[in-house]
Amino acid sequence: MSGDDEASKNSADKEYVLLVSSDGFEYSILRSAALVSGTLRGMLGQSPSVFAEARENRVVLPNISGILLEKVCEYLYYNLKNASNPGVIPEFDVPPELALELLVASDYLDV
Repeated sequence: MSGDDEASKNSADKEYVLLVSSDGFEYSILRSAALVSGTLRGMLGQSPSVFAEARENRVVLPNISGILLEKVCEYLYYNLKNASNPGVIPEFDVPPELALELLVASDYLDV
């Protein structure tokens, strides 16, 4: 593989981030969506980092279950999509049975 091919592969790899839940579910999301979270932004950083998460482009979230992480990923995309929307932003649907756990997860992830 030439240097140019390797550089483009590395930049393509960095376009997505793998989030792993406590029960082993994996979600590949756009890096720009992941960076909506202050916690993930700190782990992944914008430049080379000492954190393993930044080097591996993979974040294990041991306190967040798969079902919660799926909803968190939905919210990260929702936030990214509506961040620059000057109009009326549609309501984000939160199932009542997940509300408390999502509140805790959102606090931890700083979203």
